[in-house]
Amino acid sequence: MPVTDPVADMLTRIRNAIQVRHESVMMPHSKMKLAIAKILKEEGYIRDFDLPRGQTHP
Repeated sequence: MPVTDPVADMLTRIRNAIQVRHESVMMPHSKMKLAIAKILKEEGYIRDFDLPRGQTHP
């Protein structure tokens, strides 16, 4: 089933990971999600993020 709202999917994945006390979460990435992750980090909502080596956004 395709994701129809990638931002909501991203935030839900982060929220679910926090609830089960995971240190990290993996998800599909895009330029928009990368920009949101940068803002979340700047505002202190997430500690850090990174892209897998050798991968760029589509």
